Amino acid sequence: MARVLVVDDSLSVRKMVERALETKGFEVVAASSGAEAMERLDSTMPDLVVCDVVMPEVDGYRICETVRLHPVLSHIPVLLISGIVNSAVLDRAARVRSSAVLRKPFTADDLARKVDELLAAPTGVAATPEAELAALPDLKAALGQLVGMPGVPLAALVDREGFLIEACGELGVGPEVAGALAACLTESSEGMGRELGQGPLSSMILDYEAGMLLLHGVGPSAILAVVLRDPTSLGKVRYYIKKSLQELLRFL
Repeated sequence: MARVLVVDDSLSVRKMVERALETKGFEVVAASSGAEAMERLDSTMPDLVVCDVVMPEVDGYRICETVRLHPVLSHIPVLLISGIVNSAVLDRAARVRSSAVLRKPFTADDLARKVDELLAAPTGVAATPEAELAALPDLKAALGQLVGMPGVPLAALVDREGFLIEACGELGVGPEVAGALAACLTESSEGMGRELGQGPLSSMILDYEAGMLLLHGVGPSAILAVVLRDPTSLGKVRYYIKKSLQELLRFL
């Protein structure tokens, strides 16, 4: 019976993964944080690790790096799970030599099938992140179309929790900070809309003395933030976003 170490700071996701694997006959050991997972590697000696990408302090990438440097466990498969699977995530996953990346949400059958596939592979690697990355279009180039417009210094795509997916251009603050602020603004504005019975937020424009900030929802999981120094570019930017929305959704 294969032993699987499941690492996720979300209790609901962790329990779902545990049930799915135990139903298929796997022995499951759970960790609620990356730090706990690091401690359990030596004590449990798993045959495979299922690990969330985004966790505080010790994330899934670092756990994967630790496994690859382990004197005994370096060969075992590491399956990363993430709500966002795009070029940035796959590139980082490839650099830390993860075995595969599975997009959340997934079904119990999806998970069990992927785990079986990885355990059956000679090197613990199935569809490699490098191969998945090669099949993706270039998100940075798509954002570059916005930054190429007059008076647009920065365009960034972030998830609803404020984690940066990809950015193009420069600003006085880093894109990670801009993304976190954009997610915070969007969350508070959506909360107001819900209270007023207006439904989900589609887009919003903040007009400042030095320019504008346009926030536009990209599906249920992401936000596009565009900084405009030249307000006359607003029409072009909104037209491009409307035209490119389906393309942007392909990156998520």
